[in-house]
Amino acid sequence: MSLQIGTTAPSFTLPAFDKQMVSLEDFRGKNVVLLFFPAAFTGVCTAELCAMRDDIATYQNLDAQILAISVDLPFTLGKFREEQNLNFPLLSDFNKEASKAYGACYEHWILGLNGVSKRSAFVIDREGIVRYAEVLDNAGELPNFEAVRKVLGDLN
Repeated sequence: MSLQIGTTAPSFTLPAFDKQMVSLEDFRGKNVVLLFFPAAFTGVCTAELCAMRDDIATYQNLDAQILAISVDLPFTLGKFREEQNLNFPLLSDFNKEASKAYGACYEHWILGLNGVSKRSAFVIDREGIVRYAEVLDNAGELPNFEAVRKVLGDLN
C-alpha cells in the first residue's frame, strides 16, 4: 500500500547517523524531500545520495530539507555519510516502522534479506502533507528527481 498524495505524512522519530533522534515534525514549516534507500555503501544508493549532495543548493533554494532513511544501523550510516561527505541527515529505520508506514519496504529482497527499504522519494510540504510519492520496486532505478524539483517549485 502506498501513500496517497494529499494525505498527512506518517510521523516518525528515528536515530540519525550521530545518534540524535530526529522527527519529521522537527522540519514543520519547511518542505521535506524524504528518500528511502536500500543500503549504505552500495552502488546505486551511493550514486543517488552523492547526486543529492552535489545538488543540495537547488533543494535549499526550494526551501527543502533532504532526509535519507535506510534500515542500516546509525553507526553504518555515520561512516557512510563521512566517507561520501553527505550534507544532510541519514536516519536509521532499523525497526522498519517508517519504511512500512510509507509503503517503502521490501517483504523479500535479494539474498533472502527481508524488510529492506525500497528506493523511494516523497515530497512533504510545510504542513506535513504528502505532495509527491514514488516507490520503486526495482532498486536499480532512481526516483524522478526532475518531478521532485517541479513539485517543490510549485509549492513555492
